[in-house]
Amino acid sequence: MSQALAFVFPGQGSQQVGMLSELAAAHPVIEETFAEASTALGYDLWELVQSGPEEQLNSTEITQPALLTASVALWRLWVQQGGATPAMMAGHSLGEYSALVCAGAMSLEAGVQLVRRRGELMQQAVPFGTGAMAAILGLDDASVKAACELAAEGDVVAPVNYNCPGQVVIAGEKAAVERAMAACKAAGAKRAIALPVSVPSHCSLMKPVAEDMAAALSSVALVMPAVPVVQNVTAEVVGSVESLRQNLVEQLYSPVLWTDSVLAMADKGVQVTIECGPGKVLSGLNKKINKSLEVVSLADVVSFEKALSLI
Repeated sequence: MSQALAFVFPGQGSQQVGMLSELAAAHPVIEETFAEASTALGYDLWELVQSGPEEQLNSTEITQPALLTASVALWRLWVQQGGATPAMMAGHSLGEYSALVCAGAMSLEAGVQLVRRRGELMQQAVPFGTGAMAAILGLDDASVKAACELAAEGDVVAPVNYNCPGQVVIAGEKAAVERAMAACKAAGAKRAIALPVSVPSHCSLMKPVAEDMAAALSSVALVMPAVPVVQNVTAEVVGSVESLRQNLVEQLYSPVLWTDSVLAMADKGVQVTIECGPGKVLSGLNKKINKSLEVVSLADVVSFEKALSLI
């Protein structure tokens, strides 16, 4: 185990049609992992990921299993290639489930079925077109929170992703999010960008489906992860399966404390974060959170080789 190494797993937004094709051509374990997930899901996930259509891949109940499987495939390849075991793991939103599968807390079969259910529940929680999310850039956390409180007017809008200093995502009811975007700009935000999503994740609008999520989680065999996983809701590692499960339920309607999670890992000696999934979104955030961190990804052949050479 490398005490200086942490693996981080991306959430929704990192998916793309054709992801992992280059690595899959050289390493059978990628397609083998997708075949295992396809059996659990009842459809050909690899075909959908490689050929699209993009609109279908971007549907949340498909996006979530696709990204989780991509991350697990990359993790299996890392292990197969003799990569070092990290001291810690963390995942952003959906990525927390990817981390837990890779850390041995649940099986891939259970993981993909669970996140498919999570995606279905999230979509059910808020009628299509009535929720919204927006990224607020260049404003401190407290000011974003204050702007949301000012703009709410009895509706739901709140910070939901504390991604890095100067980047906070807000979510809630569409009109309230639009008012909050204007309030953030008035408070000095450089930009307020509406995000192309159909579900206002991690806000209180998700609470009505929390009970169903808890039921889905209770049906999954969960054990303590072999590698400690820093969870979104607390930015801490928990000491029991019960706490792990409860945090996953609360994650549905609670903010993702990504900045605090990365700082917590750095405080425990992490010097390198490896992004285990398509894209490099978290690598960019992590560098903004702690400039001394070395950040690499596993998304393509060149990046993968670089990551192996570092450890």
